[in-house]
Amino acid sequence: SPFWILSIPSEEMARGLMKRTVCAKSIFELWGHGRSAGELYASLKNYPMDKMLPYLQSDSTYKVHIHTFNKTLTQAQKIKKIDALEFLPFKGKVNLKNPEHIFWILEDYGMDPNNVPEEPFHLYFGRWIADGQRELIESYSVKKRHFIGNTSMDACLSFIMANHGRVKPNDVVYDPFVGTGGLLISSAHFGAYVCGTDIDYNTIHGLGKASRKNQKWRGPDENIRANLRQYGLEKYYLDALVSDSSRPIWRKGMLFDAIITDPPYGIREATRRTGSQKETVKTAERSTENHIFVSSSYHLSDIFFDLLKFAAEYLVMGGRLVYWLPIYRPEYTEEIVPRHPCLKLISNCEQMLSSHTSRRLITMEKVKEFKDQDQNSYLLDGQYTPYRGHNSFREKYFSGVTKRIAKEEKDNHK
Repeated sequence: SPFWILSIPSEEMARGLMKRTVCAKSIFELWGHGRSAGELYASLKNYPMDKMLPYLQSDSTYKVHIHTFNKTLTQAQKIKKIDALEFLPFKGKVNLKNPEHIFWILEDYGMDPNNVPEEPFHLYFGRWIADGQRELIESYSVKKRHFIGNTSMDACLSFIMANHGRVKPNDVVYDPFVGTGGLLISSAHFGAYVCGTDIDYNTIHGLGKASRKNQKWRGPDENIRANLRQYGLEKYYLDALVSDSSRPIWRKGMLFDAIITDPPYGIREATRRTGSQKETVKTAERSTENHIFVSSSYHLSDIFFDLLKFAAEYLVMGGRLVYWLPIYRPEYTEEIVPRHPCLKLISNCEQMLSSHTSRRLITMEKVKEFKDQDQNSYLLDGQYTPYRGHNSFREKYFSGVTKRIAKEEKDNHK
């Protein structure tokens, strides 16, 4: 159902929740509900009168809205439903433009647009309290963003990640795979100071080929700072550095309130780290400034273990690590989610990518101070082997694509 009934201790807490959520549309104080109009009216008659009266006084103004999910009503039908509530002791005046109190009738006609029932499955009536932050999805849309890359994070998911990280004003938030800075923007919106690193010199400096359609090269001011400036958030931008996340550059100590990141999976962005001449897989000439470094392959499992180890060492106590873990669905079990003794798993949510692949949004909280003996503790518990499966994620991802293309070609020949 698109409607949830929640038990929240106070209206203040409900308003606080709606100031952050980008998923919920609105929140109401529920006065009555039922599976039919009769049940709804009976429920409303049983609602305590002392809780209703403060909002029904003769010196107040009000209006009643109707929202139907999966069905459109005519204006005449809406008026009929509103008139049926005349048994409620409304004493104030109707004001459609600027009322003090707004009441809503919510009707749920199910989830199947091809089979809409005549009568709703559920009806609710309540007093509107607050709206969520869904307009942020549109106002921060990647389509309108100044600087984007191949894997810039969707605005809605960015805000969800900031909420999972419990980002608050004056926090310091870090993204070790910063890319074009999409995850920094949502944290800065909530008042956190943001910084990041990335191994890609061109991305950090806004050089090279553009990712946007019909644009060949990046412009002179296409960079992460310009993105934050676009939204009036430049004052929260600390910096972005060219750095290899597998070789930490930070001084020892607890520096970050949250680490929020989307590591590369090897699909659209390569998984690589700096290496020595002996390790050379390839020598890459970078940018017009002839910036050269040697890169070597970086296994997915090593990316995640380095990330957990870094978070365990550099997060403040109670700080959160939020990241995406790509998985091959036929082989997925909870055991393959990397663990660390200093980090407690808070949540594990799935976003489907295809029939056989998905990614899990993993949220972890630092619950134990990092000691030197925790450096490689994940290697000692015998659970390291399953994580190696992440290393073949790219092959499995493309094997599914190859099989699908082959099947489509076979069907076309038929």
